[in-house]
Amino acid sequence: MGPAQARRRSDELNALTDAEVGRARLSNRFGGYDFSHLPLDRVLSVDDFPDPSKVEAARSRASVITSLVARERPTLRQLLQKLAGARGHFSIVGTPEQVADAIEDWVTHQAADGFNLMPPVLPAVLDDFVEQVIPLLQRRGLFRTAYEGDTLREHFGLNRPPNPYFEPSRQEQAVMEEG
Repeated sequence: MGPAQARRRSDELNALTDAEVGRARLSNRFGGYDFSHLPLDRVLSVDDFPDPSKVEAARSRASVITSLVARERPTLRQLLQKLAGARGHFSIVGTPEQVADAIEDWVTHQAADGFNLMPPVLPAVLDDFVEQVIPLLQRRGLFRTAYEGDTLREHFGLNRPPNPYFEPSRQEQAVMEEG
């Protein structure tokens, strides 16, 4: 899939959003502010929004949204579609190589030490990521190829804490100490 096809796929999925659901979500981002008076196809300005510094609900997200409005000047419909899938979170749309490049850039510049994957369609987009992006990250040494153990605790080399509700037998204790 090329960059244009990836963008088209993302835009098509975001266009499926219900405008009134999007309006309600936007309202929640701004502490209940009423956006019902804004026409869907009029270009927005920052003046259409409450001051993000006065928003108690999600101040940083409100600031991101108003910055986007100032920079891109979308209509309300376009804004709601842009916020639909990622809900205002940073998202990467592109070829597997472009996605891997963006992740590598963030990691190597210490802008992130992990990522939350939020595929808009399951399992298809998750499968694409697993099959196409993870192998690229593994070749670059940015994603493990094997796991150290069976639990998250083991992956981080942490000992299993004692369970105050369980008194292990000597045999079970010996096995836990070996592990």
